[in-house]
Amino acid sequence: MATGHTDPGRRDRILAATLDLIAEEGVAGVSHRRIASRAGVPLGSMTYHFGGMDEVLREAFRRFTDHIVAVFDAHLAAPADREEARQAVADLVHRLSEGSRRDLVLTQELYTLAARRPAYRELTHEWMGRSRVHLEKHFDPDTARQLDALIEGLTLHRALAAAPHSRALTLEAVRRITTTPAERAP
Repeated sequence: MATGHTDPGRRDRILAATLDLIAEEGVAGVSHRRIASRAGVPLGSMTYHFGGMDEVLREAFRRFTDHIVAVFDAHLAAPADREEARQAVADLVHRLSEGSRRDLVLTQELYTLAARRPAYRELTHEWMGRSRVHLEKHFDPDTARQLDALIEGLTLHRALAAAPHSRALTLEAVRRITTTPAERAP
């Protein structure tokens, strides 16, 4: 096991191990000892790199939200027009709902923690704002807010359904929210 300055990746391994443990056992299943063991680092590394468990959890969840924002960016950076953006949002919902169960669990664990503790609520508000920045490249701020909620809801419903709804239904929901009055006019 590398020590001190010869192990520059130690902090990153601690954060990765924290997310892995949360995904497997929930926030209640993490401890300094379990994280250190999973990361393959001495227990003292936990207090060397972090001021306490709250700091470990906040930093780990910040890393996770960075990952999800990058997924948003990957889907929403390329669309050239409104219809392509609608298609990209539908693709995003299906990517998130058909993708990693780990990401789904981590999302729900963060939301649960945020519902209980204001410091984590700030993290979720920041995350939502960062996600909406990508949506606002294609839609007005109110529509982006509605789409962000739709993405979260449809992703969860699809991921947990015995028979997930189709992409056509997702696209129809996206169109209903994003169609302007001018587009509805004959």
